[in-house]
Amino acid sequence: MESRHILVVDDDAGLRELLQEYLTAQGLQVATVADGVQMDAHLAQHQVDLLILDLMLPGEDGLSLARRLRSRSSLPIIMLSARGEDVDRIVGLEVGADDYLAKPFNPRELLARIRALLRRNAQGQPNGDGNKPDFKRFGPFSMDMEARVLHKNELTVQLTTGEFNLLRIFVDHPNRVLGRDTIMDMLKGYERSPFDRSIDVRVTRLRRKIEDDADTPSFIRTVWGEGYLFSPGGTNER
Repeated sequence: MESRHILVVDDDAGLRELLQEYLTAQGLQVATVADGVQMDAHLAQHQVDLLILDLMLPGEDGLSLARRLRSRSSLPIIMLSARGEDVDRIVGLEVGADDYLAKPFNPRELLARIRALLRRNAQGQPNGDGNKPDFKRFGPFSMDMEARVLHKNELTVQLTTGEFNLLRIFVDHPNRVLGRDTIMDMLKGYERSPFDRSIDVRVTRLRRKIEDDADTPSFIRTVWGEGYLFSPGGTNER
């Protein structure tokens, strides 16, 4: 497997140096920058496979940067925060981060999350064997599992890595109630806590992209007290 290019955006020079040294020793190509201006310059000149983005940055903060990136890219993002509060994690996920890690953290845990995201992002990519692409269809949507692209009729629906993986779980388990813990176990690689509401945030974000009315969903419906149920036909009836 070829080395992956990781970009670290953090204004802490010591942390940047530590992460670059540690992740490079693990076989990754690592570049580091201190702020959003340097990040934009790097992204304009290099192909990046995953972004590690600090929440608190000088100038444009991490939330704004993540939101801006999500408007044009599905680049996997792991967000870092020294505060580690649930509200920070929820907001980070809402603006498009794929994972969230509170400082201080063990570099080995960050490495595990990087590998999990890269692995999930690579799953379903074309392997050059000439096999017919795998498509899943529901309603007006078509999911190209190899290219990891969702189309609505002829238009591409921009999904993050996390959103695509979540939708794939629902599509692979139609007409079945999936609890939050079950979904989290299927996604793998995310931080768990008894009060983790990140699945609810991810579902809400996904609904905004595939439902005609996110407040009255027809594809991904809430089964109160149990979890979520995906209806391929887009029906409000269970």
